[in-house]
Amino acid sequence: MLVLLLLTGAVLLRAGDYPRTLEAFPGTTPRLDGVLSPGEYADATSFTGVADWIPQFTPTRDPKDLSLRGWVKHDGRRLYFAFDITDDVLYGMDTPRWLPKENPKAHALTREGYPWFGDEMELLINAANRWSGDESAAGDGSSWQMVCNLTKSRQGGIGVGGLLEGEPRSKQAAWDTYQRWILAGAQECAVKPKPGGKGYILEWAVSFDPCLEVEPGRFYHPALGDRAMGLNIALGDLDEPERGAGNFGNFHHEDWWAGAKDVRTQLRHWGTLWIRTSPRNARR
Repeated sequence: MLVLLLLTGAVLLRAGDYPRTLEAFPGTTPRLDGVLSPGEYADATSFTGVADWIPQFTPTRDPKDLSLRGWVKHDGRRLYFAFDITDDVLYGMDTPRWLPKENPKAHALTREGYPWFGDEMELLINAANRWSGDESAAGDGSSWQMVCNLTKSRQGGIGVGGLLEGEPRSKQAAWDTYQRWILAGAQECAVKPKPGGKGYILEWAVSFDPCLEVEPGRFYHPALGDRAMGLNIALGDLDEPERGAGNFGNFHHEDWWAGAKDVRTQLRHWGTLWIRTSPRNARR
């Protein structure tokens, strides 16, 4: 019986099969402006990428080509991610806005477009921490996949970076939910190129209500205590088309925090995000 309990506990500690974990501790509320001010994320958990992440396309070998430093925390009401991304070529800024042969409407801000086509970050959370098989995000508060693109957005249009409706965009209900979140400010993303280029800063806020639905109609609140949720993060890098020759859409890189090639969007392949209720220094 003790062995069974221990095994059951081990399963409950993980919100996906991939053995990678981040902890979001409570901290101060950052200003979402695409600028990392001194000390703004000093109370956050930091992490790095993407050399040890999972490549969907060409593996990233050189940190000057693509790399990041990230942070995560919450303020009791919203979850915050920040990324300092190094990228040697910025699509649509250092290059023309070329289109892939797979979809000449890739930049359409409709369900026909590719929201992730460009230099972009994707955030995927399984707040309900459940799956039954090989399914991907439901496209609602229980599990979702959203996109922050450097050079296009729902609110700013083509040429202005920010949030876009993610996957499954083939599902009208998911598309409508994501768009409602963006327009209502339930999720916000500020993204700016670094001074001098060679990368960009991205800050992302996720409101607990309505974006972290742990049970039907019930959203995460610190009163629920420490909580494990499924998590994945993707960093997409679109350079000149020849650098991505042979890859879908001529993408150069698409690196994932958790999962495996071709199945990285399936809930069971994600890692774990722990939302903690006590500050970092209280756990030392």
